Amino acid sequence: MATNILMPALSPTMTEGTLAKWLKKEGDTIKSGDVIAEIETDKATMEVEAVDEGVLGRILVAAGTEGVAVNAPIAVLVDAGEAVPSAAQAPKAAAPEAKAAIEATPAPAPRNETKPEVRATADHGERIFASPLARRMAQQAGLDLAGIAGSGPNGRIVKADIDAARGKTQAPASAPQAAQTSAPQATQTSAPQATQTSAPQPTPVSPPQATPITAPHDAVPHSSMRKVIARRLQAAKQTIPHFYLSMDVELDALLKLRADLNAQSPKDGAGAFKLSVNDLIIKASAIALRRVPAANASFTDEAMIRYHDVDISVAVAIPDGLITPIVRQADQKGLAAISNEMKDLAARAKSGKLKPEEFQGGSFSISNLGMFGITSFSAIINPPQGAILAIGAGEKRPVVRGSELAIATVMTVTLSCDHRVVDGAIGAEFLAAFKAIVEAPLSLML
Repeated sequence: MATNILMPALSPTMTEGTLAKWLKKEGDTIKSGDVIAEIETDKATMEVEAVDEGVLGRILVAAGTEGVAVNAPIAVLVDAGEAVPSAAQAPKAAAPEAKAAIEATPAPAPRNETKPEVRATADHGERIFASPLARRMAQQAGLDLAGIAGSGPNGRIVKADIDAARGKTQAPASAPQAAQTSAPQATQTSAPQATQTSAPQPTPVSPPQATPITAPHDAVPHSSMRKVIARRLQAAKQTIPHFYLSMDVELDALLKLRADLNAQSPKDGAGAFKLSVNDLIIKASAIALRRVPAANASFTDEAMIRYHDVDISVAVAIPDGLITPIVRQADQKGLAAISNEMKDLAARAKSGKLKPEEFQGGSFSISNLGMFGITSFSAIINPPQGAILAIGAGEKRPVVRGSELAIATVMTVTLSCDHRVVDGAIGAEFLAAFKAIVEAPLSLML
């Protein structure tokens, strides 16, 4: 039976993606687990594996197509020996009118007039096909899967079906309430308006119109990643109450430790390493968070989230924008392990080969622009985290030690805090712990 291959959701934030490349062609036999295509998401380029077996009968979305909605059909899979349906006979999916419609109403299941689709029901003891997420959501909502029609491939119940079912169960309760409240509101608002004297009303102000660009220029279309970065950063700046704490930290002891450790590294082999200042900063931040666990936190409307693990997200610049691969449990790893892991993560980030679990999550972020000569800056918090540490360049500065003037290598660090979760005292305590570790770095070896 002909089956649609749908655009997968490869990350929680993905609503659409670019079908970068087909790795199979029409007529190829496909087995479960075969890599059939490469999809560019809002974060990386990932491979898509086949779920079912059969023959790739027809490709519906050409390679290089942008803005392909999640759950939209991208190809048709047929059984071996089965005739490939024409475009008019191919399984259809609801054409989305907007991105919101895509999320609420996914493509209907493929139909075959000659071979009716079997709906598994609990009454007949047949298996009910549903995604793990759909099963969990149904259990939490108290819904019976047997009474829900699946819209996924071969009648599989997916998240959107559970959302639709929950909406149906909630609609009857909300309608009478709306009917009851609409009448009183009308009487309460209409009477005062009749007795009030007319007062001058403010003239509506139209939003400023963008001035057309007439100068010679190039228009570079936004990539999926750039759109997500713009949307997330705007929301973060508008909804998170940022405040900033800065501190100067002397680096000379840290630089000496780095040079001594690199000198002891094997020239080659599995144990070889080359530590960067950023590697030591990651470790120092992780230890400081372990000493000040209140800074290793996130805010939600229901509770303050205090993370058990110290997972450091490190900002890495890539051609399309920015991505934050994560060094998990950084406080428990040695410097060489952090260094080698960070080099691997950064290389795969720039080539778009990170796995979702390698850049999604994290409890605290670091953004280092010191290598570009930036002396100080304030970073935007990476939600849902509660803080991000901005690292400036180390430079020779005059410092006062006792009653004497000396020269030291100093860097300025700025902690951006979400004031809902990291108060000023907590942020200051974290920076004090970070400064103590960096200026007496032998504790990094413990």
